[in-house]
Amino acid sequence: MRKKLVAGNWKMNKDISESIDLISEINKGLNSSVFDKADVIVCPTFISIYPVCEYLKHSEIKVGGQNMYKETEGAYTGEISAKMLISAGCRYVILGHSERRQYFGENDTLINQKMEKAITSNLIPILCVGETLSQREENKHIQTVTEQVKSCLTDIKASNEQEKFIIAYEPVWAIGTGVNATPEQAEEMHSEIRGILKELYGEDISEQIRILYGGSINEKNSTDLFKMKNIDGGLVGGASIKAESFTKIINSVQ
Repeated sequence: MRKKLVAGNWKMNKDISESIDLISEINKGLNSSVFDKADVIVCPTFISIYPVCEYLKHSEIKVGGQNMYKETEGAYTGEISAKMLISAGCRYVILGHSERRQYFGENDTLINQKMEKAITSNLIPILCVGETLSQREENKHIQTVTEQVKSCLTDIKASNEQEKFIIAYEPVWAIGTGVNATPEQAEEMHSEIRGILKELYGEDISEQIRILYGGSINEKNSTDLFKMKNIDGGLVGGASIKAESFTKIINSVQ
């Protein structure tokens, strides 16, 4: 049985002192027994990663980056590498978020290159996929997500030995809008993604890969979403920068 995972994407919020205050409150709000049911990740801004990792040295909460570049080092002003994230204490990294696609022009080819670099660097990428409102209304949502998953996973290998990557389904029309997919809509797409993974990697491996839901997930809808067969947790945005909301979402796994 796949262990649930709840990841908080803090986006461009919280300076260093605010980040420490937030993670302190989150850490205090979690009972140690919750980690038997779920893995917990927080993804602060780049400048806050190291101090948050230092604070969490004796906690079971893990830390991830919000993005990284495909190269190890070089003249790429403003970018950050997998090596740098690891040296700061990261174990995970979010790749392909819709905001990176929308605002910074990232495409599936670049995301695929980042996936390869993350995995070969021993980071676990959380690959984000999802359709826009127009694509859903035109009944192209399954086609869109299928193409994203297959393109971003081109030549990416997976195995039974260890977790190579995680997928997060985030319908673009639900991110930061307060409108979320129903549990049934989310489960439909998660099931489709599971089928794609089965096609790519076989049934055994596809059943091990965790698929998260993101898109205005909060403490009011998380319980119903987490009950779905193929929803293995959540990638939480706005609700993750409020300690009370985020801890309630994590605790709802139980």
